[in-house]
Amino acid sequence: MGYPMARTLVIATHNRKKFEEMAAILAGLPADLRSLADFGTVPPVPETGETLEDNARAKALGYARATGQWALADDSGLEVDALGGAPGVRSSRWGGEQGNDRRNNEALMKALAGRPKDSWTGRFRCVMALATPEKVLFVTEGVCEGRITDSPAGSNGFGYDPHFWLPELGRTMAQLPAEEKNRLSHRAKALAAMKDRLEKLL
Repeated sequence: MGYPMARTLVIATHNRKKFEEMAAILAGLPADLRSLADFGTVPPVPETGETLEDNARAKALGYARATGQWALADDSGLEVDALGGAPGVRSSRWGGEQGNDRRNNEALMKALAGRPKDSWTGRFRCVMALATPEKVLFVTEGVCEGRITDSPAGSNGFGYDPHFWLPELGRTMAQLPAEEKNRLSHRAKALAAMKDRLEKLL
């Protein structure tokens, strides 16, 4: 393809837990995995897209240009059937403040209050994009189906994980050990598909 060896791959997130989760899944690639923190103050790429894919593409390209390296970015969202697919693309700021997990989860419980619990089905969806400073190379997607619970449990995850119940496991996403989450989660599935692409590319 004429690309130089991508020795440095930026995992474009400011969230340390997310960086560690993604780096664990990508372990073994012939790449030097870096976070945005390794590049000093990188201004955040605005997430103004209408879809998760719009945002993933914009972030991958924006951070690739800001760092001068290949960048891998994702946008993830929780889609709740009883709420018509909300919060969706607005998941990380649904409570009114970007990345405030407590407020986001309070907003979720408030929105579901009074709705029949059998309609509290939903899924985590993740779209991942890989970009050079010139263009987006690949986009992959992963989905994890489950239910919303009003009895949050677990401390291993972040975001909506404590409220996301996996019926077949009888646990929430936040109760899973890291290695199990790194096999089952929406991000893990999108990343596994991306890792296949990267292995061929590198």
